[in-house]
Amino acid sequence: MPDLIQERLARLTEGQRQCLELVARHMSSKEIASVLGISSHTVDQRVRQALQTLKVERRGEAARLLIESRGLDEAVRDPYQRLIHQSPHIDDVPARPQQSGTVGTLIRHADRAGEVGSSGVISEQKPADHRPSLPLPFATRSQPSNEMSVAMRLLWIMAIAIGAAFSAGMYLAGLESLSRMIAR
Repeated sequence: MPDLIQERLARLTEGQRQCLELVARHMSSKEIASVLGISSHTVDQRVRQALQTLKVERRGEAARLLIESRGLDEAVRDPYQRLIHQSPHIDDVPARPQQSGTVGTLIRHADRAGEVGSSGVISEQKPADHRPSLPLPFATRSQPSNEMSVAMRLLWIMAIAIGAAFSAGMYLAGLESLSRMIAR
């Protein structure tokens, strides 16, 4: 590690080091505050000061520098896997007994669970004749991430622009009609 970075790391206070170690464990300011027994504002202030001292822009980058300089535990340095949003409102569906032999041959896909197959048994497969509809430009339960092509994104941009122009035209036509009614 370059001497310049080591110099900057040496200027960190013990409180700043503690906060950055917990940032490296992917803890939020509130969680760090709870662990250290201080306010989340104090945590944010310590992290901001550490960022200025180390001359970096992000918390994670500052934490990585500290971890690398100390050679801390490998578990701390493992890449962080982001959580996927799951709605807290999940319908209670009672478990139904399946026919033996059917369950072992089903394809397991979380976004297809609970659909009724051709045999009338609840399966995790979509029917073979299912044709994908136009994907929505925002996240849904069945499509949590945006996987549209550039052409599909441009199509949505054009559709939204045409819809907005049509809406604005209707609004202006309504205002014109209203002004004519009032003028009479």
